Amino acid sequence: MYLFCPQCGTLLVVEEGPSTLRFSCNTCPYVQNITEKVSSVQFPRLKEVDDVLGGQAAWENVDTTEETCPKCEQSRAYFVQMQTRSADEPMTIFYKCCNPDCNHRWKE
Repeated sequence: MYLFCPQCGTLLVVEEGPSTLRFSCNTCPYVQNITEKVSSVQFPRLKEVDDVLGGQAAWENVDTTEETCPKCEQSRAYFVQMQTRSADEPMTIFYKCCNPDCNHRWKE
């Protein structure tokens, strides 16, 4: 919970007064004693993250190649090539293990 100065709109800071804590403004002379516990919890709403590789649908009609999975040593993997950098850079190859129990993904 943020409290703002009612006179100038600046964010109030907590400072220690003579016998108590108080809110004070760094810009103007406004001061307000804190007489009760001030607490508030707000969790930010997270944005949905899009799968940049197209999700599960991107792997439906892809070819396989002889590439060894670094996780389970399966000798075949699905692959997709995508341009992830500028046009003068080579394409990035994304692999997915053919072993349905593994499904490990990696890139080259």
